[in-house]
Amino acid sequence: MRTATLDPAQRAEALAEMTERELDVLVVGGGIVGAGTALDAATRGLSTGLVEARDWASGTSSRSSKLIHGGLRYLEMLDFPLVREALKERGLLLERLAPHLVKPVPFLYPLQHRGWERLYAGAGVALYDAMSMARGHGRGLPTHRHLTRNRALRVAPCLRKDALVGALQYYDAEVDDARFVATLVRTAASYGAKVANRARVTGFLREGERVVGVRVEDVEAGGEYEIRARQVVNATGVWTDDTQGLVGERGQFHVKASKGIHLVVPKDRIHSSTGLILRTEKSVLFVIPWGRHWIVGTTDTAWDLDKAHPAASSADIDYLLEHVNSVLAVPLTRDDVEGVYAGLRPLLAGESEATSKLSREHTVAHPVPGLVVVAGGKYTTYRVMAKDAVDAAVHGLDRRVADSVTEEIPLLGAEGYPAMWNARERIAERSGLHVARVEHLLNRYGSMADQLLDLIAADPTLGEPLRHADDYLRAEIVYAASHEGARHLDDVLTRRTRISIETFDRGTRSAREAAELMAPVLGWDQDQIAREVEHYEKRVEAERESQRQPDDLTADAARLGAPDIVPL
Repeated sequence: MRTATLDPAQRAEALAEMTERELDVLVVGGGIVGAGTALDAATRGLSTGLVEARDWASGTSSRSSKLIHGGLRYLEMLDFPLVREALKERGLLLERLAPHLVKPVPFLYPLQHRGWERLYAGAGVALYDAMSMARGHGRGLPTHRHLTRNRALRVAPCLRKDALVGALQYYDAEVDDARFVATLVRTAASYGAKVANRARVTGFLREGERVVGVRVEDVEAGGEYEIRARQVVNATGVWTDDTQGLVGERGQFHVKASKGIHLVVPKDRIHSSTGLILRTEKSVLFVIPWGRHWIVGTTDTAWDLDKAHPAASSADIDYLLEHVNSVLAVPLTRDDVEGVYAGLRPLLAGESEATSKLSREHTVAHPVPGLVVVAGGKYTTYRVMAKDAVDAAVHGLDRRVADSVTEEIPLLGAEGYPAMWNARERIAERSGLHVARVEHLLNRYGSMADQLLDLIAADPTLGEPLRHADDYLRAEIVYAASHEGARHLDDVLTRRTRISIETFDRGTRSAREAAELMAPVLGWDQDQIAREVEHYEKRVEAERESQRQPDDLTADAARLGAPDIVPL
């Protein structure tokens, strides 16, 4: 296996090769499920293609709560199979598949009633731990513990004393969701999958009733391609119904979008050594440790407006602030909010009008010969969804195909990561970087951090931090364009890094420097650099304006005020 480099030359080559001969499997949709499906198919020995209309993880898969979890609240719904499955996947990711990207995180659950609540909630958390250990994948996390009020306040001094009578603490895991998807795509490409972002499916090829491929528009260079495949997998999430419309088939199920918004605030605004999980009248609220920040979320409301750019309204922000402030000794204000992002969950419709009660289970269907559709599910269980989708596609192939092996396939950067982590001080001494910088690189790239260190060795200025986003090194911007498939400034500031939500200026002060670093890799002239910066600034202003609007309709209209595609 080679380490795939997703640069402009690779993208052009992948598109050309996908048109030259019929593939076994073509996956449409470059989110977590589509990327996982491409890896599953490629590692079974199938010739595989993956196309994405925009950037990798540009939809739901970069706008989640960043949690890899079993779904503690689904225990209360008695959905034991879903929790059991998710806990197994959490363990695999922590211990084997992506220990460099998926990390343990503690959560405190404040108790507000004496006696019965500790017994009730404690039993649920104990069952959660027991189910994890029973699957053989719980060894990487501490088990839960009961805390008195005084002990809880020492762990989380941010809490109001009257907001709890005691607490439970348990562990789950977190991930940079967009970075995980980009790594997953590169892993699939390393096993032979042909992958291309900014390649939009505009129609399906049919021979009689059978789907035999797709028509793809090259959004970057222009032109249209026909890609033929024995099986096409539709893994487009909240766009599933739209994609099905291109086939001319309604499909066997309907996907409903549920909007979840999150706030990002600086670490010093909430004094705690642990994350928090709080009940609301509709769902649960998380306060999640995130580097030098906290993520506060989420909401769960129906959304039937623009899917590409779901907008957070002023009412959404007020809702989160009100609920988190109900337990904080020092309330958060609008001025504390660095970033806001909104994402859409793809929920299987038909079971309940309330989106919080719609199914988090996934479904795979074969609506017409040659086409497989996979939808629903949770980020944590993407690998199971991918396996099921490829299993369905295999039924349409006229030959014997190996079973899924992704349970045993570490993502790029996982192999060698523990050894490099143990040697991080020596690496720091050799590279001239502070050990904290080396740890940052290892936790974002794993053993592939060597590739960034090589860039820095060749050009020491790349070892310097960005001037207005000093959590990130200049080398990371270059690497995003040269190795990780970033095609535009927005890809880098929003997904390859999280500068757009981790700085009060939303990345506008870093835009020019980042664009100039990307330019030599992508062949931009000064005019294109200016267009990239202008587009990013308009995007940020449109998002800020949407967040000042009172409701979804006005917020959506404001967000659509910025153009979506950067002119070349």
